[in-house]
Amino acid sequence: MSLPLVIRRAARVEFDEAFDWYERQEIGLGVKFADRVQATFDSISAMPELHALVYRDVRKALVKPYPYSIFYRIRGHRVVVLAVFHSKRDPKIWKSRV
Repeated sequence: MSLPLVIRRAARVEFDEAFDWYERQEIGLGVKFADRVQATFDSISAMPELHALVYRDVRKALVKPYPYSIFYRIRGHRVVVLAVFHSKRDPKIWKSRV
């Protein structure tokens, strides 16, 4: 059973910033990044318990081949996306959202 995703504002801002950065590097690269993020969202929605627990009840899904991960929680009958997070950033940032 697929669960709907709720994307927190901070996660949306992170996604938008990453998209813009990739587009500045090469036209169309941001779109490719967005496609991979969407594919990861689809995977999370379809199988929310597939990805490993990494902190309390927070799970982590990789956005391959990009250095980004999606951190999320399952809350009732929905998935709450906490962060679209670059692997080089301090994890205390996304952990503060838990």
